[in-house]
Amino acid sequence: MNEGDSVLMNELGPRICILGPSNAGKSTLAHTIACANDLMCVHLDQLRHIPGTPWTLRDDEAFQALHDAAIAEDRWVMEGNYSRLLPQRLARATGLIVLDVSTGTSLLRYVRRCLGGGPRIGGIGATRDPVRWAMLMHIIGPTRAGRRRYAEVFAQSALPKRYISG
Repeated sequence: MNEGDSVLMNELGPRICILGPSNAGKSTLAHTIACANDLMCVHLDQLRHIPGTPWTLRDDEAFQALHDAAIAEDRWVMEGNYSRLLPQRLARATGLIVLDVSTGTSLLRYVRRCLGGGPRIGGIGATRDPVRWAMLMHIIGPTRAGRRRYAEVFAQSALPKRYISG
């Protein structure tokens, strides 16, 4: 970690929220930050979905209980969107990072991730994910609207923050 990274981490504090579209690199960034700063790494997909299943959702109450327990901790970096629970997450956060990549980049990263080897950081299974039509449509549709939402959250937030596009 270089001096600039250390300054950034001091500014963002011990509870960092990472938002952004699907396949923007949220999981990888959260993992990297957590390892470098001795923070608990929380991947919201792992809380929302039942591990070892083909992306089967937990019920809302179970997900919220896991989410709320995680944000109650003192030191974490949490990645994922799940807008319904975002207000309480941001209320506990000490810093915010918003990642933004184009729809084309998101699609390319998704396909590469699925066709590549093994499990991914932040995934819910022990194997790689198959390319799913529903996920392709999610990246093309709802993810685009999400980008506007994340930009608004960023603009309105008084937290120390960074906007990273690429």
